[in-house]
Amino acid sequence: MGKSESQMDIMEKTTKPRKHRWTVMEIGLSIMLLLLSNINTMRSYGLAIPTAARLLQNMDPSVDPCQNFYQYACGGWLERHVIPETSSLHSVFNILRDELEIVLKGILEMEKQQDRLAFKKAKMLYRSCMNESVIEQRDSQPLLKLIDSIGDWPVASEDWNSTAAALNAHYNKKILLEMFVWPDDRDSSRHIIHIDQPALGMPSRDYYLNDGNYRKVREAYLQFMVSMAKIAREDRNLTQDDERVWEEMMQVMKLEREIANATSPAEERNDITVLYNKMTLRDVQDTFSLDALHGTTVEEARWRDCVRYVQSNMENAVGALYVQETFAGDSKRMVGELIRKIQEAFVETLEELNWMDDQSKEKAREKVRPQHSAKLSNVIFFHTQLNFSEENYFENILENLQATARKGHKKLREPVDPDFFSTLSCYQCFFRWIIGAAVVNAFYSHNRNQIVFPAGILQPPFFSEKQLQALNFGGIGMVIGHEITHGFDDHGRNFDKHGNMYNWWSNYSTEHFEDQSKCMVQQYGTFSWKLAGGQNVSGISTLGENIADNGGVRQAYKAYMKWVEREGEEPRLPGLDLDHKQLFFLNFAQVWCGACRPEYAIQSIKTDPHSPLEYRVLGSLQNFEAFSEAFQCERGAPMNPDEKCRVW
Repeated sequence: MGKSESQMDIMEKTTKPRKHRWTVMEIGLSIMLLLLSNINTMRSYGLAIPTAARLLQNMDPSVDPCQNFYQYACGGWLERHVIPETSSLHSVFNILRDELEIVLKGILEMEKQQDRLAFKKAKMLYRSCMNESVIEQRDSQPLLKLIDSIGDWPVASEDWNSTAAALNAHYNKKILLEMFVWPDDRDSSRHIIHIDQPALGMPSRDYYLNDGNYRKVREAYLQFMVSMAKIAREDRNLTQDDERVWEEMMQVMKLEREIANATSPAEERNDITVLYNKMTLRDVQDTFSLDALHGTTVEEARWRDCVRYVQSNMENAVGALYVQETFAGDSKRMVGELIRKIQEAFVETLEELNWMDDQSKEKAREKVRPQHSAKLSNVIFFHTQLNFSEENYFENILENLQATARKGHKKLREPVDPDFFSTLSCYQCFFRWIIGAAVVNAFYSHNRNQIVFPAGILQPPFFSEKQLQALNFGGIGMVIGHEITHGFDDHGRNFDKHGNMYNWWSNYSTEHFEDQSKCMVQQYGTFSWKLAGGQNVSGISTLGENIADNGGVRQAYKAYMKWVEREGEEPRLPGLDLDHKQLFFLNFAQVWCGACRPEYAIQSIKTDPHSPLEYRVLGSLQNFEAFSEAFQCERGAPMNPDEKCRVW
């Protein structure tokens, strides 16, 4: 889709005189005055007042929603929030994660005699991380001892093989090649070894090969390596030799550049069927020989680093603690019902598609409704085998790395556990609650054909038992639809209902899926991100997420409209002149309110499979006729272009 002048304008801020921005107190008082005339209305809207205040405060009503709905929905949020010096990205997601980490801090610092062993070990790991006096006293000696035990620092050694093997086998650290144990894409019941191109020291190959801002980061990266090498020499009581250190680090940079040049760009890694090249171990042995970045200025508080480390390395224990301490009420049942409704909406959506034949539609129905029996799984904490000490944080890290490596090696000899995601609740086993629930995110596993919702995301603005269903469907409902659609995007469509890579599509449907996708590639590829130096979004790299965003909001809206047919229209929120349909779209957009630094934009436009936040909103709603109808956008307006793209 070509970029029109009006579409270019959606990147610019309005030049209209800005209206007075109301404070929370002013908004609250105004709403109270509106309601005081009727005490019954006051009672019924008591819980709606803070919701209305939040929505109003985040908006910029001076913007025409048909010109730029993201600015209309998030203008107030963007004006009110300043990116913290510790962060490169600040968004609704980040705020919720920050608040969740505060809760986890309190949980991890709370001593309970009746705690399970895994809980006690998680709290011990946290205390060892916070024990800064001992960490400083031990200085670099634990690291130097580790380097000696694995052979030598590879930079100063001619023999890489033994060092690389030791780091991979014992500490799950990859050098030169990415290797891990994971289900076979063509047989999801068994594990195999996956070998892939390595992760690089910097976020993407562009940082090694391109100039401009990438060169500045590259120079800072080299300076960082030199500083680390000097510190290591000093701690080993070696004489400082700046010339030698610079020469060695330049060689390291040269090697990393050559490795980066040998990797495939993200745009060439979208087709999972091309990446699948299965070989026997003998074939591998016969063919191959073993032979400034984010723009932040202040470090995070130590406790946040410690919470994140414990959370990411003991997610089962921390998640169970979080659920035990905070997750109550009827949320599980309500979200389970939402999932069922949105699954049904997806099935109904299939009937609207004229590009897909009946044979492929039937297979799609089977995939979105897998017929597995629902059951509850026991929570197994492998963490109980870990040996931690409050005095030895570095060794605790090594213990975690070794445990992860052992677990990976053990999986290779075992069949895939269908209950990999420990289940707290399940709807036809398509939906599972992961016990590692202390994260604000959601996931789809193509190898298991399951969507996973950690409990951490089930909070406003995504979801609340007490907010309007328009907001729930527009928030968590869209996320549910997004994850369901991932099973049918350019990647997930290659897997069947059992999670095996299998072509269940007819040639007719495949050809037309690709045609529909090209429209979306072109549409998002015209979005120019000023913050990233005017670079355009990669319509190819972001295709899967864009398909999921577009499908998710359509399915959630369809499910909400069916709910309204049964239950009736919901009342307007006090102080907001928006009906229930408009509130759905407003909350959908406000979920994605956020801002970032230029350094983050330059990195993420090359590495993030998602489109930038504002384009996730603009792109999805430009394609959706129901949005234009709800806000009465004239045809040809920026938010109601003549040409629209649709896959699902």
